Amino acid sequence: MKKRNWSSKEKTQIVLEGLKAQITISSLCLKYSITQSQYYQWRDRFLDTCHLAFENNDKDKLAMRYKQEIYKLKGIIGDLTVELKKMEDE
Repeated sequence: MKKRNWSSKEKTQIVLEGLKAQITISSLCLKYSITQSQYYQWRDRFLDTCHLAFENNDKDKLAMRYKQEIYKLKGIIGDLTVELKKMEDE
């Protein structure tokens, strides 16, 4: 078979189509010109890592919260710096 580079979206679509069980795996592999072993490798990798799709959102929210806290603290530091300079000038 001719070697082809599949995008992650294409691989996901093929794996999900196979998991729906509306078509046999052999027919699916013929349709996309891939071997059954390739399909099963993609499926196993997909199933092993699919839980990460939900973990990333939590990390992104946490990172956003930290950025907001840093922004707030920088504002407080700026205000305190201005007050200290005023006190030094007096």
